[in-house]
Amino acid sequence: MNEEFLINFTPQETRVALMQQGAVQELHVERTGGRGIVGNVYLGRVARVLPGMQSAFIEAGLARTAFLHVADIWGEKLGAARPIERLLSEGETLMVQVLKDPIGSKGARLSTQISLAGRLLVYLPQERHIGISQKIEDEAGREALRERIQRLLPPDIADEGGGFIVRTVAEGASDAELAADIAYLRRLWQEIRHRAQNAAAPSLLHHDLTLAQRVLRDLAGPETTRIVIDSRENFQKLSAFAHEYMPQLAPLLEHYTGERPLFDLYAVEEEIQKALGRRVDLKSGGYLIIDQTEALTTIDVNTGAFVGNRVGGNFDDTIFKTNLEAAQTIARQLRLRNLGGIIIVDFIDMESAEHRAAVLAELNKALARDHTRITVNGFTQLGLVELTRKRTRESLAQVLCETCPTCGGRGVVKTAQTLAYEILRELLREARQFAAREMRVLAAPVVIDLFLDEESQALAMLSDFIGQPISLQAEPSYNQEQYDIVLM
Repeated sequence: MNEEFLINFTPQETRVALMQQGAVQELHVERTGGRGIVGNVYLGRVARVLPGMQSAFIEAGLARTAFLHVADIWGEKLGAARPIERLLSEGETLMVQVLKDPIGSKGARLSTQISLAGRLLVYLPQERHIGISQKIEDEAGREALRERIQRLLPPDIADEGGGFIVRTVAEGASDAELAADIAYLRRLWQEIRHRAQNAAAPSLLHHDLTLAQRVLRDLAGPETTRIVIDSRENFQKLSAFAHEYMPQLAPLLEHYTGERPLFDLYAVEEEIQKALGRRVDLKSGGYLIIDQTEALTTIDVNTGAFVGNRVGGNFDDTIFKTNLEAAQTIARQLRLRNLGGIIIVDFIDMESAEHRAAVLAELNKALARDHTRITVNGFTQLGLVELTRKRTRESLAQVLCETCPTCGGRGVVKTAQTLAYEILRELLREARQFAAREMRVLAAPVVIDLFLDEESQALAMLSDFIGQPISLQAEPSYNQEQYDIVLM
């Protein structure tokens, strides 16, 4: 399936949209002041070792201490699978690489196994083997690639060490391209080692590429037909980068010079707004409800207005068709919103085992286009589909949104009536503790209006009971759950 990349640049952020058949499939956002740190290499210091968790907290110069699990420690000293307290000690310095960005309240996840990605190869300085991408399935082709890499390795690598993983895009690469990638990655590793020898922990040793450069290195592939860039300066920078490291992509770069904003022209802005909502409408009339929590994401499928296309049609067929359409939409929404971790899908109940198998097959087929690793566990005994999607960075909502200050992330607020009754109880509590000539209630207009109308009698009865006048003052700047009681 042909794909296009739209890259929108502003001084504050870079946004990338992956388009297929005219529809947005993926969105990537990188803020100038908050670039992702996956792939960054740091010289860190062990801040604390946690034997009970077999983990350690590492100071790497980030906002929060990062997390290193014993399973992510590489080296000969780990050969006997010893406990982490025998491998690390507080104050020790070590070179680490970020596996996962900080997400929510969690710090970045680290590894001591360094890997440097190029266009065609991934360099593993601490390894000595040559691996081939599992997506290259032809065994003869895999062996031929392995032999070519072995032949291209420089003689001194036997002393220095270092292994490689051959990426899928290297299948049709020439020897010159592979040799250039090997030289570039080894030079990069030497620079990192040199910085580490002259740096004090904690410090940054290597910053991964920008989002736009990673599009060329990691996302663009044989199916990419063009890459449209709306900034002349960045078009020139990316063109130079492409000509040096991936010349086959250079002809695909286009500079957009239209007056209408690029993301408006392709309706990307509209898709971003939809991707921040809970409800996703299906073309048939059904809809999805997507709820993202810290622990997992739930997706509920509903028939909505879809009741079938034929008079007297089978209701099971209606459910089946809705679920099939939902399976395709769910796969797209996972990519679009970058939802990761545990995902539970509640399809509409289907009695037919054949229908369930067909819906699961459609879901797997749609998910196969995702660049991120996904595991689908099938239907549970409760009729839910469990799947996991690797989470390496924050979701679209986490990047673009923050917790609502009014509801605190609950998604609901107390009603005006609930607030009115809380205020009445608080007035009684204050009257018993403090003596005052008058008590004044400051609250949102909707709450004050309730006291002036439906709850006016309750307020008058309380005033008589405590023997103090109660005045009201509407504060338009207050949110619905905010109020104050002032003793006069």
